[in-house]
Amino acid sequence: MRNDADLLTDEQAYLTALYERLDLLRDQAAERLRAILLEAGGTPQGRSQREATRSHWAEQVAQMNAVENGLCFGRLDFAADNPRYIGRLGLFAEDRDQDPLLVDWRAPAARPFYLATAVSPEGVTRRRHLRTRGRELTGIDDEVLDLAAAGAGGREDVTGEAALLSALTAGRTGRMRDIVETIQSEQDEVIRSGLAGVMVVQGGPGTGKTAVALHRAAYLLYTHRAQLTRQGVLILGPNATFLRYISQVLPSLAETGVLLATLGDMFPGVTARADEAPAAAAVKGGLGILDVLAQAVADRQTVPDDYIEVDHDGYPLRIERGVCEDAREVARRSGRPHNVARQLFVTEAIHALSQQIADRIGADPLGGENLLEESDLAETRRELREDIDVQQALFDLWPVLTPRQVLRDLLSDADRLESAGLGEEDRGLLLRAHDARWTPADVPLLDELAELLGVDDTLRARAVAQERREAIEYAEGVLEIVQGSRSLDFEDDREEEVLSAIDVVDASAFVERHEVLDTRTASERAAADRTWVFGHVIVDEAQELSPMAWRLLMRRCPSRSMTVVGDVAQTGDLAGTTSWDQAFEPYVAQRWRLAELTVNYRTPAEIMAVAGDVLAGVDPSLQPPRSVREAGVEPWARRVPPAELADQLISTVRTESAQVSDGRVGVLVPDALEESLGAELTAAVPGAAVGEQPDLLNHIVLMTVKQAKGLEFDSVVVVQPDEIIAESPRGLSDLYVAVTRATRRLGVLHTAELPKELAALA
Repeated sequence: MRNDADLLTDEQAYLTALYERLDLLRDQAAERLRAILLEAGGTPQGRSQREATRSHWAEQVAQMNAVENGLCFGRLDFAADNPRYIGRLGLFAEDRDQDPLLVDWRAPAARPFYLATAVSPEGVTRRRHLRTRGRELTGIDDEVLDLAAAGAGGREDVTGEAALLSALTAGRTGRMRDIVETIQSEQDEVIRSGLAGVMVVQGGPGTGKTAVALHRAAYLLYTHRAQLTRQGVLILGPNATFLRYISQVLPSLAETGVLLATLGDMFPGVTARADEAPAAAAVKGGLGILDVLAQAVADRQTVPDDYIEVDHDGYPLRIERGVCEDAREVARRSGRPHNVARQLFVTEAIHALSQQIADRIGADPLGGENLLEESDLAETRRELREDIDVQQALFDLWPVLTPRQVLRDLLSDADRLESAGLGEEDRGLLLRAHDARWTPADVPLLDELAELLGVDDTLRARAVAQERREAIEYAEGVLEIVQGSRSLDFEDDREEEVLSAIDVVDASAFVERHEVLDTRTASERAAADRTWVFGHVIVDEAQELSPMAWRLLMRRCPSRSMTVVGDVAQTGDLAGTTSWDQAFEPYVAQRWRLAELTVNYRTPAEIMAVAGDVLAGVDPSLQPPRSVREAGVEPWARRVPPAELADQLISTVRTESAQVSDGRVGVLVPDALEESLGAELTAAVPGAAVGEQPDLLNHIVLMTVKQAKGLEFDSVVVVQPDEIIAESPRGLSDLYVAVTRATRRLGVLHTAELPKELAALA
């Protein structure tokens, strides 16, 4: 029988061979990339093909760099087949007829690694987990899965228990780690489900919803690479801290072409991060705001009280109210967006003004028909369109508008808000300064206004055409210089005829050859284009999205290929989702599928017992997810005098930091205490950080519950739980979130009586 040292030696040799193969393939890809980058010129088609090739090899190099750590993490042994090694990337031997050296974890051949159990081994006799540090093998965990070993004490619902518990008990690093080595069967079902349709992943705290969503993104990119690389994948998270927290997961899985964004990033040119009252955000998030926005746009389509007089070639013209009303009706009846319909309004008004001129200068002196011909009227209309005074008058009546302009004007003017149909209470909530910073709840409104306003491409098309004409004229000048130079060089006919640029290319082709290709990735182009359509959208903490936010996302994904991850028991926003039926009925009716995650991998049983009481207060019918482990540390609560709260918090944080060593401590406070307690904590504890913006690489972070959604810490200290509850009509949901952020330790500091939902701590 072989000893552990021999096993480690053999596996290390195989691991070394894998890295040698990876290095060779990476060097080959890098060399091909360098060769492509040295090429220049060519036809537009040739340059486009070269850019596609460049992108391919650049992606190959990036993928192979990304899997440097943890390249191979598992092995499957079979009774009848050769061993199968599982890793982050597929690697083949030089002879492709041989078995793969390494199977990509997303390939069908790797699936038994996640599904095989002693009860249902799927032909696997042994599953081996390989622990590595860099390129060095540090340990082996074996699971024997044949029937003779079925009673060895393993759990039927947990695969790779030793590796799983090792990962769960490791200290947090401030970045989410992938779970590719420890994916469980219920998670695997979600990850590998099909691309089409809306999949809702409902799961309580600690069930791995976020990790599952990210691994699903990697799996879909593997199985539908051509489509999703072209169209892009959007991952929408609740805040910027969360995006930083998950930022390394997909690169570690060899996927780099995904757009990570928050709702506040979803309108190009706007980064919406400002806070506002929850009640104001709720008004903006409800569908009732649609009528308000439509009326706000209609209010900008004005008519004069009587008439407007403008000067045209020294003669006064009247733009009558009746003319404007008729022109406005024609434009509105077209159903076109405001800026596009403006052309109809202008055309009708110009036509009426041209008739006014015709009646004045073309009338038959004897009272007969107008003497002007149609060509005369056409010329008159052209002159009117080019008249600056006429243009300005019509612009004032029906201006070209931008979404930002309309929303700023609306939210800073009580009269506009009233005219748009808002009641007094809602007007009081929404009214703000004209230069106020954008909030996340503004972004769906900007997006809706962009739909209502539209873009008149006429002027842009004219500008593009003019730029091309100027480029061709410039190219003709260059070619004329070349022609002149050749004439001087070959004045005598004795020289042999030589081809030059002007013999093989004209000015138009010359311009085409020097057009700049758009070399941005799909995610980069999508971030800059409001109308971009994604191939798949993943939404985390989806229960927080308002109905208006869902409208925005559905525009980005008309195919309705979405993975929606959340827990309605944790909904904190007033306009958030309390029922998945409510969210999706307007878009897909009942044609969405639900997957539920029921096992809690993050939160130990001791903490989940406390959280269960809070969940019962949220909704007695809800059941908390079942924890797979115990931490051996009981949660605690300590009441302190109000005057000593800050000092006690500082002392507690120091103690907790020492207990978790290199792990992370999260301090979760009511919104009202974030600034004051944050200032005292950072002054007393070096390296502590406050709020949504700090990097979670800090060992100690103080933040509000809303900012902590989706995050996890080794130790969590919840401060003033009664105030957390009181801040929102859904305060118990916020408290449930707060007490389920910890992976090892939970404590509560309070100055008043504990809420009854935390009575067990007393």
